[in-house]
Amino acid sequence: MIYFDFAATTPLDPEAAEVYIQAATEFFGNSSSLHDIGGNASALLENCRDELARLANINKNGLFFTSGGSESNFLAIEALLSAPKKHGNHIISGVAEHSSIHGALNRLKGAGYEITLLPLNSSGLIDMEDLVEAIKPETVLITLQHVNSEIGTIQPIEKIAQICKENNIHFHSDFVQSFGKINLSTVAPLVSSFSFSGHKIYGPKGVGGVYMDPGISWHPFFPGGSHEKGFRPGTVNVPGIAAMTAAAQKIFPSVTEALHHYVELRQTFLDALSPIKQWVQVFEAEELGDAQLPSIIGLRVTGIEGQWMMLESNRLGFAISTGSACQVGMQTPSKVMKALGVSDEQAKEFIRISFGRSTSKEEVLRLGEALVGIVKEYKGTAVI
Repeated sequence: MIYFDFAATTPLDPEAAEVYIQAATEFFGNSSSLHDIGGNASALLENCRDELARLANINKNGLFFTSGGSESNFLAIEALLSAPKKHGNHIISGVAEHSSIHGALNRLKGAGYEITLLPLNSSGLIDMEDLVEAIKPETVLITLQHVNSEIGTIQPIEKIAQICKENNIHFHSDFVQSFGKINLSTVAPLVSSFSFSGHKIYGPKGVGGVYMDPGISWHPFFPGGSHEKGFRPGTVNVPGIAAMTAAAQKIFPSVTEALHHYVELRQTFLDALSPIKQWVQVFEAEELGDAQLPSIIGLRVTGIEGQWMMLESNRLGFAISTGSACQVGMQTPSKVMKALGVSDEQAKEFIRISFGRSTSKEEVLRLGEALVGIVKEYKGTAVI
C-alpha cells in the first residue's frame, strides 16, 4: 500500500519514537511533582518549550501543550474571548474551517455570540474586501485557518493580522497544516493565538499545542487546573511532547527543500492526469507561490463519486482520501466545497491526494496511471 494521505496524519519518525521511549522510561515523573524525579521531567518539558518556541519564533511564555489541534483550537478561542480587546459579541470565521472550529463556534452561538462565516473565492482564499465588510463595531474575534487541509490554499496571515490590529480584534489561526511545512517565523508572532498538532509533522498522536500572545490576560476555560499555568487540566504528556519536539527539530530546517520537492511531485502528478484532464477539476490558488501548499492536491473527477475513487484506489494499493479525516463518513458535503460554491453533487466527487517526505516521483506516477485507469474503466471509453 502506497500512502498518499499525509495531510490526515504522518507516520511516527523513528528518531522521535526513540525519544518517546527514553522520555517515558527515564523521565517518567509527573512534571508538577516537587521531588527530583518530577524535577527532571519538568526540566525536559521546559527544554522542549524553549526549543519549539525557538523554531516557531515565538515567546516561550505563550506556548502551552495540549492533546492536539482540536483541543488547541477550542481552548485558544475560549481564552481569547475571556480577555477581549473591546466589548462585543461578534465573531468572524470561515465556512471552510476545521470541524473543531465550527464546533466551538456552535457552542458560542448558543451562548449568545453572533457568528459570520465567510466563503472562499475561486482561488480558495478569503476575500479581504469581504472580511473588512463583515467587521462590526462589536467584532471581538476573527478565526481563520492558515492552510486549508483539503485543498492546501494558504491564507494571507499578514494581511488578516493587520486588519485585526487596525480594528482592535483578536486573531486566532489554525496552524495545524502549516506548522513545520512552511516558514512561520514572520507570521507566528503576528497572531493572538495559533494551534498546532504533533502527528502532522511525524510526531506522536495525542499531543499538540497553542501559542497565546503573552500580553493577553486570559482566563482558563476549565477551573482549578494546575498544569500549563492553568491553560488546561490533566497531567502533561512529557514523552509525547519530547517526541513532537524531536520531530519538529528534524522537519523545520528542511522546510524550503521539502517545498521544492513537493512542487516537483505536484507537477508530475498533474501531468500524469493529462489523459483525463477534460474530466478533472483541481481546486487550487491561481498563483501557486505563497498561496498554495504544493503537498496537498484537492480535485474532482466529473461523474465519479470521490468515495468510489478512493475505494478503487485502495483496491489497487493506493491510500488517498475524500477530504478531512475529521469529517469522513459524514453524509453532508465537505465545508470546503460549500465554501467554494460547489454543488452538493459535485462536492461528492472530491478526492484529496497529499504527499509526505517519503513520497517519490515513481510513486506519484504510479498513482496518476492508476487514476487514469480507473476513469477509463468507469467511463467505458478510450482515454487519449
